[in-house]
Amino acid sequence: MTWLEAIVLGVLQGLTEFLPISSSAHLLIFSQLFGWEDPGAAFTAVTQIGTEAAVILYFRREIWAILRAWSRSIVVADARSDPDARMGWFVVLGTIPIAVLGLAFADQIETVARNLWLTASMLIFFGLLLGAADRWGSRLKSERDLSLRDAVVFGLAQALALIPGVSRSGATITAGLGMGYTRAAAARYAFLLAIPAVLASGFYEATKIGDEAQVAWGPTLLATAIAFSVGLSVIAWLMRWLSTRTYAPFVIYRLALGGLVLVLLGTGVLSS
Repeated sequence: MTWLEAIVLGVLQGLTEFLPISSSAHLLIFSQLFGWEDPGAAFTAVTQIGTEAAVILYFRREIWAILRAWSRSIVVADARSDPDARMGWFVVLGTIPIAVLGLAFADQIETVARNLWLTASMLIFFGLLLGAADRWGSRLKSERDLSLRDAVVFGLAQALALIPGVSRSGATITAGLGMGYTRAAAARYAFLLAIPAVLASGFYEATKIGDEAQVAWGPTLLATAIAFSVGLSVIAWLMRWLSTRTYAPFVIYRLALGGLVLVLLGTGVLSS
């Protein structure tokens, strides 16, 4: 991987990680378009540490309140009714599905799942689901309405993001909208829920950087730093956007990109 590739992929990661359009799909597609080597699951996971650092910085007050209340609830039973403590426990619960499935299907995630036919299909299919949930969801519930059942559903939805093209934020937000959460509430919880899984995956996959010639530590760290700075701006923009707008532009973009990739695959411009 060259330094230029690292810069481009870092910008892509920062731009697409929080939007419901799949960052892993974009890294795969653009690498193919430019004739670059597939950066691989390890590079993607490590650069996501940068975007999660942006989440931690942006939501630092909420995260600190959750951590403080959750830690207290471990030893003080009465503290478990605190909404912030409940949020902490729900994040832990929601992380279990992606952790279990990520370990169980690690080989498939790093090989057969990185197929552009599958990626393009997931962009389209989950784009349609997002559009339907955004259009017909009641949007009445906030994070304070989160229940045990909802936390499990959120967690199962996040696990689907192990497949490139699904989108971690897209799948989780779609589940939230389908269960009646507001657009902003679904997005905030999606970002908070992703923190443990993304950090664990990133640090685990970091042990593989340098194993293959196309990905070295220098470009990976540069891409991670760029992803952090770009991602921080994207979070702030998206939260403002969702206060008055819908997810419709992202749905249209997913359908268009997925359709384009299918055409390019069918004509031989891209290979799966």
